[in-house]
Amino acid sequence: MRVKAEGSKETVKFLGTRNVYGEVLAALGDTYPQIVVLNADLSGSTQTELFHKKFPHRFFNMGIAEQDMIGTAAGLATVGKLPFVSTFAIFAAGKPWEQIRQSIANPGLNVKIVSTHGGITVGEDGASHQCLEDIGLMRIIPHMVVIVPADGIETRKVMSAIVEYKGPVYVRLSRIKFPVIFDEGYDFKISKGAVVRAGTDVTIVATGLMVSHSLTAAELLEEEGIAAQVINISTIKPIDQELIINASRTTGAVVTAEEHSIIGGLGSAVAEVLSEHSPTPMRRIGIKDQSGTSGSPAELLERYQLNPQHIITAVKEVLQQK
Repeated sequence: MRVKAEGSKETVKFLGTRNVYGEVLAALGDTYPQIVVLNADLSGSTQTELFHKKFPHRFFNMGIAEQDMIGTAAGLATVGKLPFVSTFAIFAAGKPWEQIRQSIANPGLNVKIVSTHGGITVGEDGASHQCLEDIGLMRIIPHMVVIVPADGIETRKVMSAIVEYKGPVYVRLSRIKFPVIFDEGYDFKISKGAVVRAGTDVTIVATGLMVSHSLTAAELLEEEGIAAQVINISTIKPIDQELIINASRTTGAVVTAEEHSIIGGLGSAVAEVLSEHSPTPMRRIGIKDQSGTSGSPAELLERYQLNPQHIITAVKEVLQQK
């Protein structure tokens, strides 16, 4: 699924998931006049300013008042509007958690919360802005769908899917640009994962940026004679149990990889499935009960052991348990 130039060298294109979100949201505004967009004084960063410029009367800057923004979105949803709410992940999932639970999720309102700047790669802004817990916070809320796209192409497909889905959705996007994995023919479906690389020795289940890192790790493992299957789980909830169970039975070993705490995120979700349905040797790559810190995205991915080489190490460890 990667783009290859002439000859043997591989070239990788990059797209910003938040940039794609802004472009697609503005385009969807033409087809769906019921869409309204709410932002917490960060429309430049979330790229919702594109919608604002095109539909100024359907855009609401709520200021730095995230709880009020969620309550207003809930009210708009009750009168037939389709609110898209955006801010940084820490302010989208953390500050208004109670309002999301009480006003949106419990009544099952049709509100889409699309956060940007998720994970450790927020970078130099440091621990206060690096949300490492949002997947867990949203996953535990009843009725909430939780999605983390793996690249810009999947982000576009996710937007087309959630605008038709009736009910609350949380989507996590990033500050940095992701390598492009998929082509335009990729078919995203809510609650379905996708095998992006075949393999028989071990399964790497990844989400978000870590799908690309897992593919790189699998390519390097192949050079050592290890055939690693890579699965993209973009819908963390409801998770694709059937795919995970079948993969575990095929390869007999699983590694999960996420740019999020290993507590409550993808690793926890996969462990829950396997422990109940298919006990399998497993390792989790992610933030290990730590806070973030300031640094460049590259420095932080290395510091928190989220690079392909760390996935390779985890694979070799889990293979010893087969």
